[in-house]
Amino acid sequence: MIKAIALNCSLKAGSEASSTDLMISVIANELARHKVELTETIRVAAHSVLPGVKSDEGEGDAWPEIRRRILACDILIFGTPIWLGQMSSVAKRVIERMDAFLSETDEHGRYPSFSKVAVAAIVGNEDGAHSVTADLFQALNDEGWTIPAASACYWVGEAMQSTDLKDLDSVPDKVTQTARMLASNAAHLARLLKDRPYPGDEAEHAKDE
Repeated sequence: MIKAIALNCSLKAGSEASSTDLMISVIANELARHKVELTETIRVAAHSVLPGVKSDEGEGDAWPEIRRRILACDILIFGTPIWLGQMSSVAKRVIERMDAFLSETDEHGRYPSFSKVAVAAIVGNEDGAHSVTADLFQALNDEGWTIPAASACYWVGEAMQSTDLKDLDSVPDKVTQTARMLASNAAHLARLLKDRPYPGDEAEHAKDE
């Protein structure tokens, strides 16, 4: 069984309804059609994720346990709303904390995130989905995640209006179609990488031996 985990980087710390959660659920439902289990959705703002670029920033830091749960899965659904045309500050903090992966390599030079897949769930009622996708995927790729084809599912409403995805009577067909393709590609790639992980720097490993 391929396992997925979702991070909801909404600014809402409580259980209040979130359009990001709805977008995550759309993707999760499509992944389930490919026998991918969503283990949980973590509302990051509800946890004390301290600022920093290490995997453990000391007493009171909730990130080490969240990090463990992320790396126990094969697919990361990274959910963020758009604020001022950018990903949320919570999303940026998660990206900053995963910067530690770059110095946590194994004997083949591989980051902990190597051979794991990341996709994006983005919502907002202003433009900015393409910009957020570009920034998010550049950072995730730098940190070792593999990005499938067509791996961002987003919805943005009319500019200067207050309608959110969760306010609609139903999820737009185009969003569902995009989620369906995202799920197919992500599940396919995750299975390939689970069976045949990236080899890393085998020449360097052979030299060390």
